[in-house]
Amino acid sequence: MREIVLDTETTGFEPEQGDRIVEIGAVELYNHMPTGRTFHKYINPQRAMPQGAFEVHGLGDDFLRDKPLFADIAQEFLDFVEDATLVIHNAAFDMKFLNAELGWLKMRQLPWEQAIDTLAIARKKFPGSPASLDALCRRFSIDNGARTLHGALLDSEILAEVYLELIGGRQPDLVLADAQTSSRDQKQDGGEDWRPQPRQTRLVSRITEEEAAAHQAFVDKMGDGALWKKLG
Repeated sequence: MREIVLDTETTGFEPEQGDRIVEIGAVELYNHMPTGRTFHKYINPQRAMPQGAFEVHGLGDDFLRDKPLFADIAQEFLDFVEDATLVIHNAAFDMKFLNAELGWLKMRQLPWEQAIDTLAIARKKFPGSPASLDALCRRFSIDNGARTLHGALLDSEILAEVYLELIGGRQPDLVLADAQTSSRDQKQDGGEDWRPQPRQTRLVSRITEEEAAAHQAFVDKMGDGALWKKLG
């Protein structure tokens, strides 16, 4: 199962009022494990950066002036995403902006049902508790010390860890994935399909002679129908 953990930074809150995306960061997961593939772009919004937005992410006009337009990276973004499930914190916000940008270019829209909202998951799992990314990092003891300002790629990497905790942690899938990978690699290498084998040397019993005698006396009292006698 392929998933893309995604985050955006913008000039404000409403694309219909002229706000634009200025950064996209995304991290690929396969069977809930990071693959190392990422997508990260800064984008020239073709408008001035409001002070309030600058204070959130620190991306100013001078920095963004020579960056590509959304039109320049849109197809590369869609090619990276494909039909993978999108894991987003407050998905309605990012999906609204992404589809607005794609719509202005008359390009393929991202279906709303393609997205999973980790904010909604957190609110359902921990009702009444803070559900911001920072709050969830504190809850799950995830290090977010590098997050002095919002940044799309860093936030995606942190959100990937939070997401795995929200759905139950990565360890069960990690063990399963490792076992499947090992089995698959053996078959691809031409090796035999592994099966458990009997021990060559039987383990030494830890039962004392007195305990064995007491057990036998107990079984004898149960008569010839005792299960231990049938199995013995």
